[in-house]
Amino acid sequence: MVANLNNTRPIALANWLFAVAVMVIVMVAVGGITRLTESGLSITEWKPLTGAIPPLSETAWQAEFDLYKATGEYKNVTGPAGMDLAAFKFIYFWEWFHRLWGRLIGLAFALPLAWFWVRGAIPQGYKLRLVGLLALGGLQGVFGWFMVKSGLNETMTDVSHFMLSLHFMTAMITLAALVWTALDFRQLATGHAAKARWTTTASWVGALLFIQLVLAAWVAGLNAGLASDSWPLMQGRFIPEFDASRGLFYAMTHDPYLVHWLHRWWAWVVVAALIVMARKVRSIDRRASKAIHSAFGTQILLGIATVMTGVALWLAVAHQVVGALLVASFTWAAHLLGRKA
Repeated sequence: MVANLNNTRPIALANWLFAVAVMVIVMVAVGGITRLTESGLSITEWKPLTGAIPPLSETAWQAEFDLYKATGEYKNVTGPAGMDLAAFKFIYFWEWFHRLWGRLIGLAFALPLAWFWVRGAIPQGYKLRLVGLLALGGLQGVFGWFMVKSGLNETMTDVSHFMLSLHFMTAMITLAALVWTALDFRQLATGHAAKARWTTTASWVGALLFIQLVLAAWVAGLNAGLASDSWPLMQGRFIPEFDASRGLFYAMTHDPYLVHWLHRWWAWVVVAALIVMARKVRSIDRRASKAIHSAFGTQILLGIATVMTGVALWLAVAHQVVGALLVASFTWAAHLLGRKA
């Protein structure tokens, strides 16, 4: 039996989860800046509590800089380029802020969850899901540290693009789960106790979108956005030259030129799938259909502009943010289809 709505707060719960979802989207922007400014390896230790406090003296700053100097990134890339303490402080700030924002998201989720729980405001059947969302957020932090750790040795000049994709995809799954659960609560507030189902359409469209998001993370991790500054051709040809000496599969997962090409053209497969989904949801809620079209249309334009400007920072960040908005729009549409099923 579903809890009496008089004893629960579904609208308040929905608004809370939507607010946390917005914070996750902001995190995507901050994470994008952190990646694009090569700031991710500037903090070489993981201190969940004390790490929230940045260095407060020149001696402390120098100690952090010395730790960074032991990394392969400094020895092979930023050090030879002439990085000084002032430049180090800049990249340190973005990694520190990225981690701080993650801590704030954790508090913004955990504290209201405890408050709603104590007051008995959580409808029956949702407690375990909310605890799962909290655990997923914690796992995101763990994956983030393992991502950083993958680049902290003298032979690496960057983090593993596989670990980066794991970190990024956990964020996207968390965002989708937050939006889906918030929509469940909004539906519950209208007196409809039945939860939306995950449909066949959501499965196959979601799978295609999932592949594109993984490719996007690999593009970021391999700096593959810099593989071409032209569109639609790369190197003056449709399929660019790439290193296939270790096999096609290896090239598809490691070669910056081929990964960039796959991300560029798989996008159109995803667009076709999203159009099908948008048409199906149009009769249920026209706003969701418009949201999907607006998101993927803007995303394509930003992607092309990012390439043609040589990965201009704010265009690249906007491209990532709209990608997160596309995930949210997809989730909205999937939820609507699940209500109809």
